[in-house]
Amino acid sequence: MSGSSSTLMTEGSIWKHILTFAFPLFWGNLFQQLYNTADSLIVGNFIGNAALAAVSSSSSLIFLMVGFFNGIAIGAGVVIARYFGAREFKKLRLSIHTTIAFGLICGIALTFVGVFAAPQILRLMGTPAEVLPNSITYFRIYFLGSLAFVMYNFSVGILQSVGDSRHPLIYLIVSSAINIILDLVLIGGFHFGVGAAAFATVVSQFISVCLCLIQLLRSPDEYRLSIREIRIDKNMLRQLLNNGLPAGLQNSIISVANVFVQANINQFGQMAVAGCGAYSKIQGFGFLPITCFSLALTTFISQNLGARKYERARKGALFGIACTTAMAELIGVFIYLFAPKLIAAFNNTPEVIAFGARQAHTETAFFFLLAFSHCMAGILRGAGKSMVPMVVMLIFWCIFRVSYISVMIRFIPDIRVIFWAYPLTWSLSSLVFLIYYRKTKWDRIT
Repeated sequence: MSGSSSTLMTEGSIWKHILTFAFPLFWGNLFQQLYNTADSLIVGNFIGNAALAAVSSSSSLIFLMVGFFNGIAIGAGVVIARYFGAREFKKLRLSIHTTIAFGLICGIALTFVGVFAAPQILRLMGTPAEVLPNSITYFRIYFLGSLAFVMYNFSVGILQSVGDSRHPLIYLIVSSAINIILDLVLIGGFHFGVGAAAFATVVSQFISVCLCLIQLLRSPDEYRLSIREIRIDKNMLRQLLNNGLPAGLQNSIISVANVFVQANINQFGQMAVAGCGAYSKIQGFGFLPITCFSLALTTFISQNLGARKYERARKGALFGIACTTAMAELIGVFIYLFAPKLIAAFNNTPEVIAFGARQAHTETAFFFLLAFSHCMAGILRGAGKSMVPMVVMLIFWCIFRVSYISVMIRFIPDIRVIFWAYPLTWSLSSLVFLIYYRKTKWDRIT
Protein backbone atom coordinates (compact mmCIF):
# COMPACT_ATOMS: atom_id res chain seq x y z
CA MET A 1 0.00 0.00 0.00
CA SER A 2 2.93 2.30 -0.69
CA GLY A 3 1.92 5.82 -1.63
CA SER A 4 -1.42 5.37 0.09
CA SER A 5 -2.91 8.00 2.38
CA SER A 6 -4.89 5.41 4.33
CA THR A 7 -4.19 4.78 8.01
CA LEU A 8 -4.61 1.53 9.89
CA MET A 9 -5.48 2.59 13.45
CA THR A 10 -5.14 -0.80 15.11
CA GLU A 11 -1.43 -0.42 15.91
CA GLY A 12 0.84 2.28 17.34
CA SER A 13 0.13 5.32 19.50
CA ILE A 14 -3.57 5.82 20.20
CA TRP A 15 -3.46 9.59 20.69
CA LYS A 16 -1.22 10.14 17.64
CA HIS A 17 -3.57 8.14 15.41
CA ILE A 18 -6.65 10.02 16.59
CA LEU A 19 -5.02 13.45 16.38
CA THR A 20 -3.36 12.73 13.03
CA PHE A 21 -6.75 11.71 11.65
CA ALA A 22 -8.77 14.40 13.43
CA PHE A 23 -6.72 17.50 12.60
CA PRO A 24 -7.16 17.26 8.81
CA LEU A 25 -10.84 16.71 9.56
CA PHE A 26 -10.80 19.83 11.72
CA TRP A 27 -9.29 21.95 8.96
CA GLY A 28 -11.61 20.34 6.45
CA ASN A 29 -14.63 21.15 8.58
CA LEU A 30 -13.29 24.67 9.07
CA PHE A 31 -13.27 25.20 5.34
CA GLN A 32 -16.67 23.51 5.08
CA GLN A 33 -18.01 25.99 7.60
CA LEU A 34 -16.38 28.90 5.75
CA TYR A 35 -17.94 27.47 2.62
CA ASN A 36 -21.39 27.52 4.27
CA THR A 37 -20.84 30.86 6.01
CA ALA A 38 -19.67 32.68 2.87
CA ASP A 39 -23.21 32.71 1.47
CA SER A 40 -24.62 34.35 4.59
CA LEU A 41 -21.76 36.84 5.01
CA ILE A 42 -21.81 38.00 1.41
CA VAL A 43 -25.61 37.93 1.09
CA GLY A 44 -26.06 39.81 4.38
CA ASN A 45 -23.57 42.53 3.45
CA PHE A 46 -24.36 42.98 -0.25
CA ILE A 47 -28.10 42.31 -0.47
CA GLY A 48 -29.52 42.95 3.03
CA ASN A 49 -31.69 41.65 5.87
CA ALA A 50 -34.42 40.03 3.78
CA ALA A 51 -31.92 38.04 1.69
CA LEU A 52 -30.00 36.94 4.81
CA ALA A 53 -33.26 35.81 6.39
CA ALA A 54 -34.10 33.85 3.22
CA VAL A 55 -30.80 31.96 3.33
CA SER A 56 -31.13 31.43 7.10
CA SER A 57 -34.71 30.15 6.90
CA SER A 58 -33.62 27.50 4.38
CA SER A 59 -30.67 26.13 6.36
CA SER A 60 -32.53 23.89 8.82
CA LEU A 61 -34.67 22.51 6.00
CA ILE A 62 -31.59 21.81 3.87
CA PHE A 63 -30.01 19.88 6.72
CA LEU A 64 -33.23 17.91 7.11
CA MET A 65 -33.07 16.82 3.48
CA VAL A 66 -29.31 16.22 3.27
CA GLY A 67 -28.77 15.00 6.86
CA PHE A 68 -30.58 11.70 6.34
CA PHE A 69 -28.24 10.67 3.53
CA ASN A 70 -25.20 11.97 5.42
CA GLY A 71 -26.14 9.65 8.28
CA ILE A 72 -26.38 6.70 5.90
CA ALA A 73 -22.92 7.61 4.56
CA ILE A 74 -21.53 7.59 8.12
CA GLY A 75 -23.13 4.21 8.79
CA ALA A 76 -21.74 2.81 5.56
CA GLY A 77 -18.33 4.08 6.62
CA VAL A 78 -18.55 2.00 9.80
CA VAL A 79 -18.96 -1.17 7.74
CA ILE A 80 -16.11 -0.20 5.41
CA ALA A 81 -13.80 0.65 8.33
CA ARG A 82 -14.64 -2.65 10.03
CA TYR A 83 -13.60 -4.65 6.93
CA PHE A 84 -10.50 -2.48 6.49
CA GLY A 85 -9.46 -3.08 10.10
CA ALA A 86 -10.10 -6.82 9.77
CA ARG A 87 -8.15 -6.87 6.43
CA GLU A 88 -11.08 -8.53 4.60
CA PHE A 89 -10.38 -6.91 1.24
CA LYS A 90 -12.96 -8.73 -0.89
CA LYS A 91 -15.78 -7.55 1.37
CA LEU A 92 -14.12 -4.14 1.60
CA ARG A 93 -14.35 -3.64 -2.16
CA LEU A 94 -17.90 -4.95 -2.26
CA SER A 95 -18.97 -2.53 0.48
CA ILE A 96 -17.35 0.43 -1.30
CA HIS A 97 -18.98 -0.23 -4.68
CA THR A 98 -22.38 -0.86 -3.11
CA THR A 99 -22.04 2.43 -1.22
CA ILE A 100 -21.28 4.37 -4.41
CA ALA A 101 -24.19 2.75 -6.29
CA PHE A 102 -26.61 3.51 -3.48
CA GLY A 103 -25.33 7.09 -3.24
CA LEU A 104 -26.10 7.68 -6.92
CA ILE A 105 -29.68 6.51 -6.40
CA CYS A 106 -30.11 8.66 -3.28
CA GLY A 107 -28.71 11.78 -4.96
CA ILE A 108 -31.10 11.55 -7.90
CA ALA A 109 -34.09 10.93 -5.62
CA LEU A 110 -33.20 13.89 -3.38
CA THR A 111 -33.00 16.21 -6.38
CA PHE A 112 -36.63 15.59 -7.32
CA VAL A 113 -37.93 15.77 -3.75
CA GLY A 114 -36.03 18.98 -2.91
CA VAL A 115 -36.92 20.87 -6.08
CA PHE A 116 -40.63 20.04 -6.17
CA ALA A 117 -41.41 20.09 -2.43
CA ALA A 118 -39.67 23.40 -1.62
CA PRO A 119 -42.65 25.83 -1.65
CA GLN A 120 -44.96 23.55 0.35
CA ILE A 121 -42.39 22.78 3.05
CA LEU A 122 -41.25 26.38 3.46
CA ARG A 123 -44.88 27.52 3.83
CA LEU A 124 -45.53 24.81 6.43
CA MET A 125 -42.58 26.18 8.38
CA GLY A 126 -44.26 29.57 8.53
CA THR A 127 -41.50 31.33 6.58
CA PRO A 128 -42.29 35.09 6.62
CA ALA A 129 -44.09 36.22 3.44
CA GLU A 130 -41.46 38.83 2.60
CA VAL A 131 -38.76 36.14 2.76
CA LEU A 132 -40.59 33.27 1.01
CA PRO A 133 -39.82 34.02 -2.69
CA ASN A 134 -36.06 34.27 -2.06
CA SER A 135 -36.15 31.18 0.18
CA ILE A 136 -37.82 29.11 -2.54
CA THR A 137 -35.30 30.30 -5.14
CA TYR A 138 -32.32 29.51 -2.88
CA PHE A 139 -33.73 26.12 -1.86
CA ARG A 140 -34.55 24.94 -5.39
CA ILE A 141 -31.20 25.90 -6.91
CA TYR A 142 -29.37 24.35 -3.96
CA PHE A 143 -31.17 21.05 -4.43
CA LEU A 144 -30.43 20.90 -8.14
CA GLY A 145 -26.97 19.96 -6.82
CA SER A 146 -28.27 17.13 -4.62
CA LEU A 147 -26.33 14.46 -6.52
CA ALA A 148 -23.08 16.31 -5.80
CA PHE A 149 -23.86 16.81 -2.10
CA VAL A 150 -24.83 13.17 -1.53
CA MET A 151 -21.99 11.68 -3.56
CA TYR A 152 -19.48 13.97 -1.86
CA ASN A 153 -20.51 12.71 1.57
CA PHE A 154 -20.51 9.08 0.46
CA SER A 155 -17.08 9.45 -1.20
CA VAL A 156 -15.55 11.26 1.76
CA GLY A 157 -17.05 8.61 4.07
CA ILE A 158 -15.18 5.92 2.14
CA LEU A 159 -11.87 7.80 2.25
CA GLN A 160 -12.20 8.54 5.96
CA SER A 161 -13.10 4.93 6.72
CA VAL A 162 -9.71 3.77 5.46
CA GLY A 163 -8.03 6.51 7.49
CA ASP A 164 -7.55 9.10 4.72
CA SER A 165 -8.58 12.49 6.04
CA ARG A 166 -5.90 14.42 4.09
CA HIS A 167 -7.37 14.29 0.59
CA PRO A 168 -10.87 15.41 1.70
CA LEU A 169 -9.17 18.40 3.36
CA ILE A 170 -7.42 19.40 0.13
CA TYR A 171 -10.62 19.10 -1.87
CA LEU A 172 -12.57 21.17 0.65
CA ILE A 173 -9.98 23.95 0.49
CA VAL A 174 -10.27 24.02 -3.29
CA SER A 175 -14.08 23.99 -3.34
CA SER A 176 -14.34 26.57 -0.54
CA ALA A 177 -12.11 28.98 -2.44
CA ILE A 178 -14.18 28.51 -5.61
CA ASN A 179 -17.43 29.04 -3.68
CA ILE A 180 -16.23 32.30 -2.09
CA ILE A 181 -14.84 33.65 -5.37
CA LEU A 182 -18.10 32.87 -7.19
CA ASP A 183 -20.12 34.49 -4.39
CA LEU A 184 -18.07 37.67 -4.58
CA VAL A 185 -18.23 37.84 -8.36
CA LEU A 186 -21.91 36.93 -8.81
CA ILE A 187 -23.35 38.75 -5.77
CA GLY A 188 -20.80 41.46 -4.97
CA GLY A 189 -19.93 42.19 -8.59
CA PHE A 190 -23.04 41.44 -10.65
CA HIS A 191 -25.68 41.70 -7.85
CA PHE A 192 -27.51 38.55 -9.03
CA GLY A 193 -29.30 37.81 -5.69
CA VAL A 194 -29.67 34.78 -3.41
CA GLY A 195 -30.02 32.32 -6.29
CA ALA A 196 -26.41 33.08 -7.23
CA ALA A 197 -25.28 32.08 -3.71
CA ALA A 198 -26.93 28.68 -4.09
CA PHE A 199 -25.49 28.32 -7.61
CA ALA A 200 -21.96 29.03 -6.33
CA THR A 201 -22.35 26.36 -3.66
CA VAL A 202 -23.59 23.79 -6.18
CA VAL A 203 -20.73 24.43 -8.63
CA SER A 204 -18.07 24.17 -5.93
CA GLN A 205 -19.63 20.98 -4.55
CA PHE A 206 -19.61 19.32 -7.99
CA ILE A 207 -15.90 20.12 -8.28
CA SER A 208 -15.15 18.61 -4.86
CA VAL A 209 -17.04 15.38 -5.56
CA CYS A 210 -15.22 14.98 -8.89
CA LEU A 211 -11.90 15.28 -7.06
CA CYS A 212 -13.00 12.69 -4.48
CA LEU A 213 -14.05 10.20 -7.15
CA ILE A 214 -10.78 10.68 -9.05
CA GLN A 215 -8.89 9.91 -5.83
CA LEU A 216 -10.93 6.74 -5.29
CA LEU A 217 -10.26 5.66 -8.89
CA ARG A 218 -6.51 6.05 -8.20
CA SER A 219 -6.47 4.45 -4.74
CA PRO A 220 -4.60 1.22 -3.87
CA ASP A 221 -6.14 -2.01 -5.20
CA GLU A 222 -7.60 -2.96 -1.81
CA TYR A 223 -10.15 -0.14 -1.95
CA ARG A 224 -9.85 1.28 -5.47
CA LEU A 225 -13.09 2.31 -7.13
CA SER A 226 -13.80 0.54 -10.43
CA ILE A 227 -16.61 1.88 -12.64
CA ARG A 228 -17.40 -1.65 -13.83
CA GLU A 229 -17.92 -2.90 -10.26
CA ILE A 230 -20.42 -0.22 -9.21
CA ARG A 231 -23.60 -2.13 -8.41
CA ILE A 232 -25.91 -2.98 -5.52
CA ASP A 233 -25.14 -6.16 -3.63
CA LYS A 234 -28.28 -6.94 -1.65
CA ASN A 235 -26.57 -8.54 1.34
CA MET A 236 -23.98 -5.78 1.59
CA LEU A 237 -26.66 -3.08 1.18
CA ARG A 238 -28.53 -4.69 4.08
CA GLN A 239 -25.42 -4.31 6.25
CA LEU A 240 -24.89 -0.73 5.17
CA LEU A 241 -28.50 0.19 5.90
CA ASN A 242 -28.50 -1.62 9.25
CA ASN A 243 -25.70 0.70 10.31
CA GLY A 244 -26.65 3.74 8.26
CA LEU A 245 -30.41 4.04 8.64
CA PRO A 246 -30.30 4.68 12.42
CA ALA A 247 -27.66 7.39 11.87
CA GLY A 248 -29.67 8.84 8.98
CA LEU A 249 -32.87 8.79 11.01
CA GLN A 250 -31.00 10.38 13.90
CA ASN A 251 -29.93 13.29 11.67
CA SER A 252 -33.46 13.61 10.32
CA ILE A 253 -34.97 13.48 13.79
CA ILE A 254 -32.71 16.30 14.94
CA SER A 255 -33.49 18.19 11.75
CA VAL A 256 -37.24 17.80 12.19
CA ALA A 257 -36.91 19.28 15.67
CA ASN A 258 -34.74 22.10 14.31
CA VAL A 259 -37.27 22.83 11.57
CA PHE A 260 -39.90 23.11 14.31
CA VAL A 261 -37.57 25.42 16.26
CA GLN A 262 -37.02 27.51 13.12
CA ALA A 263 -40.78 27.76 12.62
CA ASN A 264 -41.10 29.18 16.14
CA ILE A 265 -38.25 31.63 15.56
CA ASN A 266 -39.98 32.75 12.35
CA GLN A 267 -42.91 33.96 14.46
CA PHE A 268 -40.65 36.61 16.01
CA GLY A 269 -40.09 38.28 12.64
CA GLN A 270 -37.46 38.93 10.02
CA MET A 271 -34.88 40.42 12.42
CA ALA A 272 -35.03 37.36 14.67
CA VAL A 273 -34.65 35.05 11.67
CA ALA A 274 -31.61 37.01 10.43
CA GLY A 275 -29.99 37.28 13.87
CA CYS A 276 -30.49 33.63 14.80
CA GLY A 277 -29.39 32.60 11.32
CA ALA A 278 -26.15 34.54 11.73
CA TYR A 279 -25.56 32.93 15.13
CA SER A 280 -26.15 29.46 13.65
CA LYS A 281 -23.28 30.07 11.22
CA ILE A 282 -21.01 31.13 14.07
CA GLN A 283 -22.16 28.18 16.17
CA GLY A 284 -21.08 25.94 13.30
CA PHE A 285 -17.49 26.83 14.14
CA GLY A 286 -18.08 25.60 17.68
CA PHE A 287 -19.11 22.26 16.20
CA LEU A 288 -15.77 21.81 14.44
CA PRO A 289 -13.89 19.87 17.15
CA ILE A 290 -17.10 17.99 17.93
CA THR A 291 -17.55 16.87 14.34
CA CYS A 292 -13.93 15.99 13.64
CA PHE A 293 -13.36 14.01 16.84
CA SER A 294 -16.68 12.18 16.68
CA LEU A 295 -15.86 11.07 13.10
CA ALA A 296 -12.31 10.16 14.12
CA LEU A 297 -13.69 8.12 17.01
CA THR A 298 -16.17 6.33 14.74
CA THR A 299 -13.33 5.23 12.43
CA PHE A 300 -10.94 4.41 15.29
CA ILE A 301 -13.49 2.36 17.24
CA SER A 302 -14.73 0.55 14.13
CA GLN A 303 -11.25 -0.45 12.95
CA ASN A 304 -10.12 -1.60 16.39
CA LEU A 305 -13.26 -3.58 17.15
CA GLY A 306 -12.89 -5.16 13.71
CA ALA A 307 -9.40 -6.24 14.82
CA ARG A 308 -10.83 -7.30 18.24
CA LYS A 309 -8.64 -4.84 20.18
CA TYR A 310 -11.20 -3.94 22.83
CA GLU A 311 -8.99 -2.27 25.45
CA ARG A 312 -7.40 -0.10 22.76
CA ALA A 313 -10.87 0.96 21.63
CA ARG A 314 -11.82 1.91 25.20
CA LYS A 315 -8.68 4.02 25.73
CA GLY A 316 -9.21 5.78 22.39
CA ALA A 317 -12.79 6.61 23.36
CA LEU A 318 -11.70 8.23 26.64
CA PHE A 319 -9.00 10.28 24.93
CA GLY A 320 -11.38 11.49 22.22
CA ILE A 321 -14.07 12.53 24.71
CA ALA A 322 -11.58 14.51 26.82
CA CYS A 323 -10.14 16.39 23.82
CA THR A 324 -13.49 17.16 22.26
CA THR A 325 -15.26 18.48 25.34
CA ALA A 326 -12.29 20.69 26.30
CA MET A 327 -11.93 22.26 22.85
CA ALA A 328 -15.67 22.73 22.38
CA GLU A 329 -15.94 24.60 25.69
CA LEU A 330 -13.00 26.86 24.87
CA ILE A 331 -14.65 27.79 21.58
CA GLY A 332 -17.94 28.33 23.40
CA VAL A 333 -16.32 30.79 25.80
CA PHE A 334 -14.76 32.68 22.89
CA ILE A 335 -18.11 32.98 21.07
CA TYR A 336 -19.80 34.07 24.32
CA LEU A 337 -17.32 36.91 24.84
CA PHE A 338 -17.29 38.21 21.26
CA ALA A 339 -20.84 37.37 20.13
CA PRO A 340 -22.00 40.94 19.25
CA LYS A 341 -18.94 41.62 17.09
CA LEU A 342 -19.23 38.23 15.39
CA ILE A 343 -22.94 38.74 14.61
CA ALA A 344 -22.20 42.24 13.28
CA ALA A 345 -19.93 40.70 10.63
CA PHE A 346 -23.09 39.32 9.01
CA ASN A 347 -25.34 42.32 9.54
CA ASN A 348 -24.81 45.43 11.66
CA THR A 349 -28.50 46.18 12.28
CA PRO A 350 -28.76 46.56 16.11
CA GLU A 351 -31.89 44.39 16.39
CA VAL A 352 -30.27 41.58 14.36
CA ILE A 353 -27.18 41.72 16.57
CA ALA A 354 -29.32 41.67 19.72
CA PHE A 355 -31.18 38.49 18.72
CA GLY A 356 -28.00 36.66 17.68
CA ALA A 357 -26.03 37.68 20.77
CA ARG A 358 -28.89 36.70 23.07
CA GLN A 359 -28.91 33.18 21.62
CA ALA A 360 -25.12 32.93 21.90
CA HIS A 361 -25.15 34.01 25.55
CA THR A 362 -27.76 31.35 26.31
CA GLU A 363 -26.18 28.35 24.59
CA THR A 364 -22.39 28.61 24.29
CA ALA A 365 -21.53 27.86 27.94
CA PHE A 366 -22.99 24.38 27.43
CA PHE A 367 -20.99 23.33 24.36
CA PHE A 368 -19.17 20.65 26.42
CA LEU A 369 -22.49 18.80 26.82
CA LEU A 370 -23.15 18.96 23.09
CA ALA A 371 -19.62 17.61 22.51
CA PHE A 372 -20.06 14.72 24.92
CA SER A 373 -23.34 13.63 23.33
CA HIS A 374 -21.88 13.70 19.82
CA CYS A 375 -18.74 11.82 20.91
CA MET A 376 -20.83 9.09 22.48
CA ALA A 377 -22.94 8.87 19.33
CA GLY A 378 -19.74 8.52 17.25
CA ILE A 379 -18.32 5.85 19.55
CA LEU A 380 -21.51 3.81 19.54
CA ARG A 381 -21.86 4.07 15.76
CA GLY A 382 -18.29 2.81 15.41
CA ALA A 383 -19.23 -0.12 17.63
CA GLY A 384 -22.21 -0.95 15.42
CA LYS A 385 -24.70 0.30 18.04
CA SER A 386 -26.34 3.00 15.90
CA MET A 387 -29.77 2.36 17.40
CA VAL A 388 -28.71 3.63 20.84
CA PRO A 389 -27.85 7.23 19.83
CA MET A 390 -30.85 7.27 17.50
CA VAL A 391 -33.24 6.44 20.34
CA VAL A 392 -31.58 8.89 22.74
CA MET A 393 -31.74 11.70 20.17
CA LEU A 394 -35.35 10.84 19.30
CA ILE A 395 -36.44 11.08 22.93
CA PHE A 396 -34.51 14.17 24.01
CA TRP A 397 -33.52 16.17 20.92
CA CYS A 398 -36.83 15.73 19.17
CA ILE A 399 -39.79 14.69 21.36
CA PHE A 400 -38.72 16.46 24.55
CA ARG A 401 -37.36 19.56 22.74
CA VAL A 402 -40.50 20.03 20.66
CA SER A 403 -42.81 19.35 23.63
CA TYR A 404 -40.91 21.79 25.85
CA ILE A 405 -41.10 24.60 23.29
CA SER A 406 -44.75 23.90 22.43
CA VAL A 407 -45.81 24.12 26.08
CA MET A 408 -43.51 26.83 27.44
CA ILE A 409 -43.87 29.31 24.57
CA ARG A 410 -47.62 29.50 25.31
CA PHE A 411 -46.97 30.63 28.87
CA ILE A 412 -43.77 32.61 28.27
CA PRO A 413 -43.84 34.17 24.76
CA ASP A 414 -40.14 35.02 24.87
CA ILE A 415 -37.62 33.85 22.27
CA ARG A 416 -35.22 32.87 25.08
CA VAL A 417 -37.57 29.96 25.84
CA ILE A 418 -36.59 28.56 22.45
CA PHE A 419 -32.88 29.18 23.04
CA TRP A 420 -32.93 27.29 26.37
CA ALA A 421 -34.33 24.19 24.65
CA TYR A 422 -30.84 23.33 23.40
CA PRO A 423 -28.80 23.31 26.67
CA LEU A 424 -31.65 21.52 28.40
CA THR A 425 -31.83 18.66 25.89
CA TRP A 426 -28.02 18.42 25.59
CA SER A 427 -27.89 17.93 29.37
CA LEU A 428 -30.46 15.14 29.38
CA SER A 429 -28.91 13.22 26.49
CA SER A 430 -25.43 13.52 28.05
CA LEU A 431 -26.70 12.08 31.32
CA VAL A 432 -28.22 9.05 29.59
CA PHE A 433 -25.09 8.49 27.47
CA LEU A 434 -22.90 8.68 30.58
CA ILE A 435 -24.96 6.02 32.36
CA TYR A 436 -24.88 3.78 29.27
CA TYR A 437 -21.12 4.27 28.80
CA ARG A 438 -20.30 3.36 32.40
CA LYS A 439 -22.13 0.06 31.98
CA THR A 440 -20.45 -0.80 28.65
CA LYS A 441 -18.42 -4.03 28.43
CA TRP A 442 -16.01 -3.43 25.56
CA ASP A 443 -15.42 -7.13 24.88
CA ARG A 444 -19.18 -7.58 24.38
CA ILE A 445 -20.11 -4.39 22.56
CA THR A 446 -19.92 -5.68 18.98
